[in-house]
Amino acid sequence: MSTILTVNNLTKKFGYLTAVKNLSFSIEKGNVYGILGPNGSGKSTTLGIILNVVNRTSGDFSWFDGQTSTHDALKKVGAIIERPNFYPYMTAIQNLKLVCKIKEVSEDKIQEKLQLVGLWERRNSKFKTYSLGMKQRLAIASALLNDPEILILDEPTNGLDPQGIHQIREIIKKIANQGTTILLASHLLDEVEKVCSHVVILRKGEKLYSGPVDEMLASHGFFELRTSDMDKLKDILDKHASFGKINQENGTLTAYLKQEMNAEALNKLLFDEGMVLSHLVKRKESLEEQFLALTKNN
Repeated sequence: MSTILTVNNLTKKFGYLTAVKNLSFSIEKGNVYGILGPNGSGKSTTLGIILNVVNRTSGDFSWFDGQTSTHDALKKVGAIIERPNFYPYMTAIQNLKLVCKIKEVSEDKIQEKLQLVGLWERRNSKFKTYSLGMKQRLAIASALLNDPEILILDEPTNGLDPQGIHQIREIIKKIANQGTTILLASHLLDEVEKVCSHVVILRKGEKLYSGPVDEMLASHGFFELRTSDMDKLKDILDKHASFGKINQENGTLTAYLKQEMNAEALNKLLFDEGMVLSHLVKRKESLEEQFLALTKNN
């Protein structure tokens, strides 16, 4: 697995304010990374530094093998870190031809990229007639014209309606399936859970977690259980080493696992104790629950 970006102890101060503090993480080829955190957590500042539009205070970062200068590396990067800015009275095709001239790349990818983002039918419409979602999709097409190895998006669904959000997320998944690495900043847990394979969680410029989304907190999940004798059920589980927190409400007992156990093993264990369950479901904690547990103590 080749490393596309390595960030080491990156710090950025604006006067007395530390926007990013000793931040380290790396991005491997072929994954979708989310930088997740509330507004003001340092997401946009971090993207600005690695794209050379914000000067770092200390620390460093390197693109690709570390042998490539940032200037050369950025030719292999596609990025949208501000609201799409095209000429309003020019069509999509005209705007993208201009982008090709500026980026010094061939115009032969324009049709392919407009089809990818679902705008080929509107290629001759002026930019000013586009909805906000269409403008964002045109910006993604523009960022892909140089067939970048990594696409960087800052809050890609901000301000969009539900349909626009869904379209952008589907496009991101499609781009990732074609092998392009993606790094996106978002304050939406839902977005990261649906789109990203890996996550870096920031709070006030500091990293709280970095790694695969599904390994966050290495949660073993929980069981939802119902039976005719709930007190006996709770008593059995309270004494079992595999279980931690146990909640009981609305006729359902929720038992959180401290170590791995599958539903079949639990069913057999309780049956051997003379208990028959009327309801048994195993679930994973949602990213939101894990995120709240992670940030609660910080």
